[in-house]
Amino acid sequence: MDDQICVGAIAGAFGVHGEVRLKSFTADPLAIAEYAPLSGDNGTSYDLEISREIKQGFSARLTGVRTKEQADALKGVRLYAPRDRLPSLPDDEYYHADLIGLSVFDTGGVELGQVRAVLNHGASDLLEVIRPGESRTVLLPFTMACVPTVDLASGRLVADPPEGLLD
Repeated sequence: MDDQICVGAIAGAFGVHGEVRLKSFTADPLAIAEYAPLSGDNGTSYDLEISREIKQGFSARLTGVRTKEQADALKGVRLYAPRDRLPSLPDDEYYHADLIGLSVFDTGGVELGQVRAVLNHGASDLLEVIRPGESRTVLLPFTMACVPTVDLASGRLVADPPEGLLD
C-alpha cells in the first residue's frame, strides 16, 4: 500500500442507526471527507459523509453500513486515501507513512536504529526508533533540533538526540 496514506480509523459504532465514530488523521480533520472514497484495511471501499463533530472525532455515515452491528464490526478498521489525492507538503513536512522504516544515523554517521512508528500524544510528534540488535525502542522528538535532516530519497534521517537519550 505504498501509494496509500492512512487518513483515519473507525473507532466503533455511534448510536443505533449505523453511524460510526471516526478518528481523522488529516491536518484539517474535516478534510477526510474530501478524500473519499477511502479504502479500508478490511478490503472494502467506503464513501463517507460526516454527520457531526463528537468527542475525539466525528460521527459519520459510510456506504453499506446501516446497522449498529455493522458499525461495531468495523471497529479498528483503518481508512486509506491514494497519495495522489492528498495535498503536496512543504519541504519541512512529511507524511508519517514516509518516515516509518527510515534508517536513523547520528551526526557522526553512526547508525542509531530504524523508525518503527510516528506517535503523537498531543504535544508534538515522536519517532519510535528501534535500536540495532536490541528489542528496546527509544522515543526521539521529531523536531528540527533533534532531527535536522530527513532524506527520503536515500531512506535515512540524521538525528542529534538529547544527551542521555540513548544510554
